[in-house]
Amino acid sequence: MGGKGTIMTAKPRFAVVLSGCGVYDGAEIHEAVLTLLAIDRLGGVYQCFAPDRAQMHVVNHLTGQEAAGESRNVLVESARIARGNIKALSEFDPAEYDALIFPGGFGAAKNLCTFATQGPDCAVDSDTDKAVRAMHKAGKPMGALCIAPALMAKIFGQGIDVTIGNDQGTAQAIEAMGARHTQAGHGGVVVDKARKVVTSPCYMLDSSISQIADGAENTVKALLTLMGR
Repeated sequence: MGGKGTIMTAKPRFAVVLSGCGVYDGAEIHEAVLTLLAIDRLGGVYQCFAPDRAQMHVVNHLTGQEAAGESRNVLVESARIARGNIKALSEFDPAEYDALIFPGGFGAAKNLCTFATQGPDCAVDSDTDKAVRAMHKAGKPMGALCIAPALMAKIFGQGIDVTIGNDQGTAQAIEAMGARHTQAGHGGVVVDKARKVVTSPCYMLDSSISQIADGAENTVKALLTLMGR
């Protein structure tokens, strides 16, 4: 901040919520890393967060099978992606950030909510719900990639416009929560201006890593536009 005639130059601040480490039981690593890269390249700064709680379960990413008897913590696993620079989501303060963004991966549907097992009847992790509602109350934008838009559909319900690509079954489940689903392709974004929510399908479509980069970058660009940047 400065005196008369000074232009605000502070970098936009993003809070990035992770849900573990690995597509089958946590945050999708490509989506997470490419989101961080997009924020950095577009002139922003970020802080990673994750709930400090046990994962729903652990999946062997080589075989795709559940690792019976194993237990891992969402925050501890997410720290792998964040290189240790991460905070518990319970510490999130909306006053310190300009936007909130959720990469996808099954962790968003298993650890941030229970959409993977309960569909439209899912429950949302309490710290996740609190963070989203606090940002909405503050009038600040939020983004969600891949399956994470299901979170927004559950929290906001009636009328919110989101995308998970073109998967009919998932779209029907999202609409059963009161949301409206709009189809989108690779790199596409859907912006719900009333709630300042930006969504992109990413790996809900059969995608290359460069197409994931496009989706992450376009989501961050849309959030910056909603900030007035």
